[in-house]
Amino acid sequence: MTRTLVVGSGFVGRAVAARLAAAGGDPVLASRRPPETRTGTGAVPWVRLDAADARSCASAVAQVRPDRLVLVHGPSDVTWCEGEPERAAALHTAAATHLIAAAPGRRTVLISTDNVFDGTSPVNGESAPTAPANAYGRAKLAAERIVRESTDGTVLRVSLIYGWEPPETTKWLNFFSSCAHRLRAGERVEVPGDQWTTPVLVEDVAAVTAAVLPSGAPPLLHLGGPDRVSRADWAEALAEALGVPRSLVVRVPKAAGRYASRPTNTCLTSELLDDFLAARGLRVRGVAEGLRVLLKEAE
Repeated sequence: MTRTLVVGSGFVGRAVAARLAAAGGDPVLASRRPPETRTGTGAVPWVRLDAADARSCASAVAQVRPDRLVLVHGPSDVTWCEGEPERAAALHTAAATHLIAAAPGRRTVLISTDNVFDGTSPVNGESAPTAPANAYGRAKLAAERIVRESTDGTVLRVSLIYGWEPPETTKWLNFFSSCAHRLRAGERVEVPGDQWTTPVLVEDVAAVTAAVLPSGAPPLLHLGGPDRVSRADWAEALAEALGVPRSLVVRVPKAAGRYASRPTNTCLTSELLDDFLAARGLRVRGVAEGLRVLLKEAE
């Protein structure tokens, strides 16, 4: 049985581990703190790991003895990274460096971001030149270079990831859940009408990650959903699906709020991934289908 060390037990890491376990794999989550048990990872084991510490990485790898690595480590809070750019860069690059050194020659997949682009183009394919718009993008790009220089690494850049998180979750980690719970509570939600994304359902991210884990995948892939939507349009569609007034969604300029440091377009397209997924019977769902799936899950 193939053992995969999934570094990062947050929203995306848990989904990847759950996907691998459901397919009969042997995933192990690793992070500084245990994952929240109510989030669907079931019996996936966990080990303590400080990815910024070389000895901690070596100890975790020696304990788990993984065949493969999936790096989903943070920090991923764009606003925090903007306030702590040097710390953000150090954490992302140290994690990639220490883990690859601790597990030389092991297959490694890094989940990266659309923030490695400056947002001036409506969409970006794998051949588009990088120009990070913020500290988070610069930190991820530095980690990408480390993985791409490794023996067997693939960088999977992913656009805005969304999925269902229970109302009682300590902190909602994605735009969809934050909007859904606040709208259901009758709260007004301020959302930029001038920031566009190609959202990807977290279960689809997990499925694609599992598909590219075997050796032989291209060294760089982009994963964006089939729909390019503004955050405000998406939030209004969510309000309508929830049966609450669309007027609860308040359109604001991107520059006026917490999205100021994000690129205008966090949108990805792929020159390589469609054929790769089609050969494996996989597809990435659009936002309308994603809304139906998640609202049914929430019932």
